[in-house]
Order: sequence, then C-alpha cells, then structure tokens
Amino acid sequence: MPLVVKKFGGSSVATLDRISKVARRIVDSKKGNTRLVLVVSAMGDTTDKLLSLASRANPEPPKREIDLLLSTGEIVSSALLSMSLNSLGAEAVAFTGLQGGIITDNVHTKARIRKIETDRIVEEIDKDRIVVVAGFQGVTQENIITTLGRGGSDLTAVALAAALKADMCEIYTDVEGIYTADPRVVPQARKLRRISYDELLEIASSGARVVHPRAVELAKNYEVRLHIRSSFNEKEGTIVE
Repeated sequence: MPLVVKKFGGSSVATLDRISKVARRIVDSKKGNTRLVLVVSAMGDTTDKLLSLASRANPEPPKREIDLLLSTGEIVSSALLSMSLNSLGAEAVAFTGLQGGIITDNVHTKARIRKIETDRIVEEIDKDRIVVVAGFQGVTQENIITTLGRGGSDLTAVALAAALKADMCEIYTDVEGIYTADPRVVPQARKLRRISYDELLEIASSGARVVHPRAVELAKNYEVRLHIRSSFNEKEGTIVE
C-alpha cells in the first residue's frame, strides 16, 4: 500500500469545525488503502497568541522556555485531530515531536532536524493506524524541546516523508496550488500543474508563503515528491518533482 504524508497548516485546523472536516477528508482517503502520516500546525493564530503571553510574562523570555511554550500549539492540534478521526471510526494516534523521533540540534527557536528515528511511527503504521504528528517541533539528544522556526511544520512533513520513504508528501494550504502569480492579487493568475524543485525554491525564496524554502531544499535533496493542494476542496493541485 502507498504511504502518504499529509501536512495541514494553521488555516486548515483553525477551528474545531475545520479539524472535523479534515478528519472526514482523511477517513475518505484512508478508504483507498493508503497508509497515512499526518502533520499539523497550531490552530489559526495560536502561535502569535502564545508569543504575546510570553512577552507579558517576561519581556525577554528565555528561548528554551519559548520553545516549550510554542510546542503546545501543535500538540493541541494533533490531539484534537486524532480524537476527531477516532470519533469517525478510524484508528489514529497522536505523537509529539519527541514521540515521533524527531531529533534536532540545540539551536532554540530555529532548530534543524538532524535525524528521525521512525521506529514508533512505523510500528503504528503496521497496525493500520493513522499517525498524527505535531509539526514544528523536535527534541535534542538530551530530550530538550526545540522548535524549527516559522513554517516549520513543512519541514517536519518533508523530513518525515524522506525518512519513511513515502510515495508522496501532500502540503495542504489555503490556495489550490502554485500559480504564476498570487491569485488573491492577480485574478488571471494561472495554476501550474507541475513545477520543478528549483522553480518552487525560487518562488519560495522570493517571499511567497506556499512552502518553506528549507522544506523545498530538503524535498529536492531526498527526491520527495510534493503535491501542493487546497485544504478546502478536492481539486488537484501542483506536483513538484
């Protein structure tokens, strides 16, 4: 059976209603005998709210504690999505970055993934369970929580896809794929059916917030096929390879 990693950003899981819609979509795709690993961001503007709380507690909070605080946003999303999936009869289990075996360096707030120990994820996949991993986070060799920086859930998804040798990594966003220009600004912009890693990297590096540039580089290095598509409809998006 094919293995697909699916990443859902903050707008996709911004409310419990949206999480429920994602869960129903996942259950439908699971019926096609696909093994699934899901990666989720924090709900909506949760990260900004947590940063605001941190600054009120301490105008110059330690970065170690910032990482600990911010990691909770993705943990909430992963737990709620797993609960929603189970309510629909699908067997799902939520993992933190630690439980997902995501090992990083020691740089707080902008950590880099060093390796992924996939044993626990593979064990759950072999039980035909859907694994929901909290994005944006990992741990050091000493089990100190770190975060990967803004857009870090993209990195989590691509790194997991590479480590698991997934057939596809699907990135769900609030647009239907990669366009010749921002469709919210240029109505006549045309959606691209296929694009190369280098072309996407150029778009991402120029400031387009579709996929994190480091995630694109990682996908290119490990030849992870990407599918950029909308969270809000079933239309085909843009294939990156």
